[in-house]
Amino acid sequence: MQVTETVADGLKHEFQISVPASDLDAKADAKLVDLKDKVRLNGFRPGKVPVSHLKKVYGRSVMAETVEQTIRDTNSRIFTERGFRLATEPKVTMPTEEKAVEDILTGKSDLNYTVSIEVVPPIQLADFKSFTVEKPVAEVTDADVDDAIKRIADQNRAYEARAEGAKAESGDRVTITFKGTINGVPFDGGAGENIQVTIGSNSFIPGFEDQLIGIAAGETRNLKVSFPKNYANDTLAGQPAEFETTATLIEAPQETVINDEFAQTLGLESLDKLKEAARQRLSSEFAVATRQKLKRLLLDRLDEAHRFEAPPSLVAEEFKLMWDSIKAEMESGGKTFADEDTTEEAAREEYGKIADRRVRLGLVLSEIGEKNKITVTDDEVSRAVIERARQMPGREKEVWDYYRNNAHALAQLRAPIYEDKVVDFILELANVTEKKVTREELYRDDDTEKTAA
Repeated sequence: MQVTETVADGLKHEFQISVPASDLDAKADAKLVDLKDKVRLNGFRPGKVPVSHLKKVYGRSVMAETVEQTIRDTNSRIFTERGFRLATEPKVTMPTEEKAVEDILTGKSDLNYTVSIEVVPPIQLADFKSFTVEKPVAEVTDADVDDAIKRIADQNRAYEARAEGAKAESGDRVTITFKGTINGVPFDGGAGENIQVTIGSNSFIPGFEDQLIGIAAGETRNLKVSFPKNYANDTLAGQPAEFETTATLIEAPQETVINDEFAQTLGLESLDKLKEAARQRLSSEFAVATRQKLKRLLLDRLDEAHRFEAPPSLVAEEFKLMWDSIKAEMESGGKTFADEDTTEEAAREEYGKIADRRVRLGLVLSEIGEKNKITVTDDEVSRAVIERARQMPGREKEVWDYYRNNAHALAQLRAPIYEDKVVDFILELANVTEKKVTREELYRDDDTEKTAA
């Protein structure tokens, strides 16, 4: 067998391989001998079929299997000997002309093929003990608790009917009956009776609630709106519609007194217990935000410490996934690059850098996990599936079956668990210091969020 490297361009390599016909024939004969004791042919006792006869019956198919196996084994040996880690599946190019293929399958010609690969570069991991990362920590203040309770009170506020003839104002709750049409034709889901709408809640189609301002009980109005271009129902998306709407009741919001009685309406013993519950919930939310921000800061540090050429094909694949998603989102929202104060060329360049970063960070995290034997157990994956199922009450079995029967979905669930375990491993080694921040600073969006792995 002869192996000649014909291309060595950065992470791209190509090899020309030639396997003598005699080697293929010897391997095929060995397969036929093994087959001898397994096949049953009319006219021959078990195990007594001559190899020459087997070759006439199964020769081509056995040689085809031999060629495939030889290519796999040869490629594996080439990559292993050179210490290559493949970034993508190898691309094998073989003769396609009918005569050339026939000559190989009948043992008249050597097997000559080309294999092209793209490899992952050697990654020199940084000394994580030298990393210094600031962990942003925000304390839950009394003002935070008061704001949270006020939001709860607003969500549970009482309403009282306005006086006869009163006009609806912003913030009022209006009970309506409506019939919707598009070009004069009713459509599915376009009618409703005794539906409560809070003006200003933005729970209906844009523009619908604003046109209820000034309406009185018993009054009928024709409200003209357009469904958003990204509306969930494709048949309605972007369509202009008209709703014949009658108000049956106008109610004004009442001031909620935040006291023990209010807490008891929520199932708690007292206002103090409500404050305690609100503080605990905010503490949990702050902890999640802290974790997310700390992780982004650590990924920034990893990015700075590991600069190498990422496999172009992986970057191109990551960019395509991102770009297709961005384009679809912009089209559904009817937006252009000008609306985002940029150009398509500038956006491509920006997301190209993000794709490169994501690929590099993914390879670094994988290298860290592999070298430190970090794994995700089946129990950890099962717990993640159970958590997903809990988020969809009544459909638990459907969720469980989906992940059990979908290897790709299960891999997507496993990936973030693995990533978090690697991140925790690094944080154990790094010098993590706490930095007191305000709630606003903790939740402030950073540019790094777009570039996280």
